[in-house]
Amino acid sequence: MVLNNIDKLIEKYNNAETSLKEEAQLRAYFKSNSVAPHLEHYKPLFQYFSMAQEEQYTKDVPLKPKNRTVFYQWISVAAVAILMLGILMPNWFGGPKTLADYSQEEQEMYLEAKEALAMLSNNFNQGTTSINTLNLASENFNVGLEKANHITEFSQTTNKLLKN
Repeated sequence: MVLNNIDKLIEKYNNAETSLKEEAQLRAYFKSNSVAPHLEHYKPLFQYFSMAQEEQYTKDVPLKPKNRTVFYQWISVAAVAILMLGILMPNWFGGPKTLADYSQEEQEMYLEAKEALAMLSNNFNQGTTSINTLNLASENFNVGLEKANHITEFSQTTNKLLKN
């Protein structure tokens, strides 16, 4: 009768329907030396659970934080200082300048650089439009290949039907 009860408890355990009391009965049964041969493969499982309950964590947990926090605090202070200097420095040197504040030579160099960058931008824009055209042609070519594959597939199927 006890073996029949253990079989029922094992089935309930596998279906996750056992109570804590029933699991304690299973652990006690598998701790004993009189385990039925057809239930031997459950023995290591329940012995592991028994041993795991008895394990203790013995390592000391440090209560003081490491010195890294002080280092990170100083990094954040330095970052704030750099941001403040970046915001305040331009104002110390007379604020933002206009194009009229520069010499004639510097103004000409600025305008030449501006023209060169505009020309470069136009060339890049033309290049992107030609690439878009190539992409469209590539897509159309791929569609044509798919249709050609359908024709060859149809041809192969027709050949198979006509030969048989």
